[in-house]
This record gives sequence, structure tokens and C-alpha cells, in this order.
Amino acid sequence: MYAIIATGGKQYKVAEGDIINVEKLGVEAGETVTFDDVLAVNNDNLKVGSDVKDASVTASVVKNGKAKKVVVYKYKRKTGYHRKNGHRQQFTQVKIDKINA
Repeated sequence: MYAIIATGGKQYKVAEGDIINVEKLGVEAGETVTFDDVLAVNNDNLKVGSDVKDASVTASVVKNGKAKKVVVYKYKRKTGYHRKNGHRQQFTQVKIDKINA
């Protein structure tokens, strides 16, 4: 059994027991979070649209963290213009507990 959920502008295919990194949710480690935006559920047959309007996915927060640094380098030739910048995206790691379909 798996479900497709949407959170943080992205879509994730999840099953019970999976651990995924999603955009930062602002929830502390150890707490429970519910994803109500379920796009599809497959339990031997695929359900989408109005068939999954009441479905939800329950997950527990494992940790909050930052991803590896990404270097952003801007450069324009012949003008001496260059800028080096870095960015570390924040994420929340969640463990999928139950798919309520």
C-alpha cells in the first residue's frame, strides 16, 4: 500500500515505515503531523480524485536539519563582476506511521 502526498510544493510517494525529508514544517522532533493533501492511494487498486478526499497520512517527526551547502556563483565576463554565495535548505525528516484511506 502506498500513497502520493503533496507538501511544500512537492509530491512524494510514501508507504508505511518510510522516512522522507520534506520542506521545513515548523514542528519539533517527536511530535505527530498529518498530511491531508493526499493525491492518490493504491491498495491493490488505485484511487484518485474524489475517492481520496477523506484520506490522510499520519507521520511522526524524526528531526529538523539543514541539507548540504549549495554554492551559488554569479559571474559576468569582461566586467569584473562575480559573487559567491552559499545556501543550506532547511528540512524536516518524517517517518510515515499510517495511511488512512
